[in-house]
Amino acid sequence: MKYSPRLAAVEILTRVDTTGAFAEPLLDEVLSSRAFDEPSDRALLTQLVYGTLRMRGYLDWVIRSLCEKRSPAVSPPVRNILRTALYQIHFTDRIPDYAAVNEAVLLAKRVDARTVPFVNGLLRNAVRRKEEVPLPSGTKDPAGRISIVHSHPLWLVKQWIHQYGIEETADLCRSGNGIPPLAVRVNALKATWRDVREELAAEGIAAEETPWSPDGLLLPHTGHPIRELSCWKAGKITIQDEASQLVARLFDVRAGDRILDLCAGAGGKATHLAERAGDGASILAVDNGPEKLQELEKNAARLGIRSIRTHLADATEDLGERFRESFHTVLVDAPCSGLGTLRRNPEIKWRLRPSDIPPLSKLQGRLLDRGASCVMPGGTLAYSTCTLLRQENEDVVADFIRRHRDFQQVRASLEIPKELVDAQGFFRTLPHHHGTDGFFAAAFRKAL
Repeated sequence: MKYSPRLAAVEILTRVDTTGAFAEPLLDEVLSSRAFDEPSDRALLTQLVYGTLRMRGYLDWVIRSLCEKRSPAVSPPVRNILRTALYQIHFTDRIPDYAAVNEAVLLAKRVDARTVPFVNGLLRNAVRRKEEVPLPSGTKDPAGRISIVHSHPLWLVKQWIHQYGIEETADLCRSGNGIPPLAVRVNALKATWRDVREELAAEGIAAEETPWSPDGLLLPHTGHPIRELSCWKAGKITIQDEASQLVARLFDVRAGDRILDLCAGAGGKATHLAERAGDGASILAVDNGPEKLQELEKNAARLGIRSIRTHLADATEDLGERFRESFHTVLVDAPCSGLGTLRRNPEIKWRLRPSDIPPLSKLQGRLLDRGASCVMPGGTLAYSTCTLLRQENEDVVADFIRRHRDFQQVRASLEIPKELVDAQGFFRTLPHHHGTDGFFAAAFRKAL
């Protein structure tokens, strides 16, 4: 059997399951290798990987419902053969059911020939009973029904129902299975969005202005690698979700400011802050991952930014006297559960457990404490996450205010669209309402 998109999808999904890797870099690796030159093959591979991950809960429910007896133990590759085949049967229109079954049987022969009868029998039964999948009652068990129909873990659905209500949770989960928009940020140091839009049009790409961020463009999903575009190579754009682009607008930054990005990662927000200050601020980007800081330095160089310095450190520890009350602006873009990014990273919802949230909240609180110690009197502090759980957002903010009477929460900047600022003054985006990733941010000012 030749190397096929279906085989590649099973291999990627199995690595995601067994190694804890994320699908996006694995998929990029295969697509960049030119193993598949046909656009249809590339599109099928991408659809199978992300579609199967998004709908994994429903697909596993189908597998359980089709096993009259207890489902036999199968290896991760065989389970992913079943999942990808069932995804094609239940969620694609252009792939005939018989083709999905036949290809799955061929994959099973290659992976573990002993499982062929089981795989063949289950999938043929799935085709016959395609319209008969038993589901929990929406009246008696709304959380269970949402969990299965919209393929999200039950514990998370219950938390969101408590926080948002049943209908909002259903809409949120439905949105979480959608394909996210492809947003880029225009580098104001090198171009305007009109310049970039015209340049993209010359390359056959019809970009649109982002509805919320004044710095962004939405690109169609053409399958053409962004990093091969001339405006990318020239440092005029960088990939960043629209909601993430707005975090840098929590601050009124200007040339001469000392700015600290305490959890900088690959530098999406640090480089944006540099651009907004005309590359005239002094920005220190701190992270505990050397690879991330190396990537940040490469990104800054491509964008033509000179105002960022990097510092490798654990931001939960004392950073030293030179950090104390030394910055006009401090950003704590804290590590979080990432539940606002499920459209891009659907594997998160299957890895996360309820017990993971309290340690994250404690870590976020420690980082916010450390960030507070670095703000000079009269300076500003911002806390942001890409999650939708109250425990990582409002509760962390409330605990911080109780511990730090010298800080006062302030409403998000006027540069943030008023539709994205809630009654408490928090910046908040929801995928099913705003079409962006789910973000939360709070801003504070330190007393003089």
